[in-house]
Amino acid sequence: LPYRILYPANFDTAKKYPLVFFLHGSGERGSDNEIQLVHGAKFFLADSHRLKYPAFIIFPQCAKNKSWSNVQQVIEDSLRGKRTSYFADGGIPSNPMTLLQQLIFYTIQNYPVEKKQVYVGGLSIGAMGTYELVSREPKLFAAAFAICGRANPAIAGRLRYTRWWLFHGMKDDVVLPVYTQQMEVALKKAGANVKATYYPGANHNSWAPAFAEPGLMRWLFAQRRR
Repeated sequence: LPYRILYPANFDTAKKYPLVFFLHGSGERGSDNEIQLVHGAKFFLADSHRLKYPAFIIFPQCAKNKSWSNVQQVIEDSLRGKRTSYFADGGIPSNPMTLLQQLIFYTIQNYPVEKKQVYVGGLSIGAMGTYELVSREPKLFAAAFAICGRANPAIAGRLRYTRWWLFHGMKDDVVLPVYTQQMEVALKKAGANVKATYYPGANHNSWAPAFAEPGLMRWLFAQRRR
């Protein structure tokens, strides 16, 4: 599993630091260990963030034609190429998810990580992977953010131990906003601490306004696992 790691600013081996995993979208899949930095890296690299919130930030890269999540495609109309997807509740994880889980525990064991401050977030298929990762490790992450993603609402019960911030563009015609709305409802019903932000004028690239949210980093690093 290719990945890039950003060390905390002014890294001190005697200290422990929060750990953040960022999962990219479908357009950044591959094996070059570079394109996954297209979205999100500048946000975490900003001096204003690095100096105020020193942390390990890891950007893994999913292989082409693979997915972070255990998503199944169903072809409804072979002539027109129309298909729908659904998310299995559990089951065998995808290979990228398996490798990601191994990377997470390797990092926690081998780096000076503050274990009560482990976070994950992603956009599009990375948001889908975020939901599934938290469901597979329900008591590991203090907080998670999901941008323009979707998941099986049936897993919400396993997500309730993590604090959530969801984002979606209301004009998104790639991943419809109703999917985030469904997850927001399901998470609240399960008793999770969740908030959601919807952008009326944004399409699928709702990560642009999400990363412009002035309170995102402050919110993320304020969360600690109990």
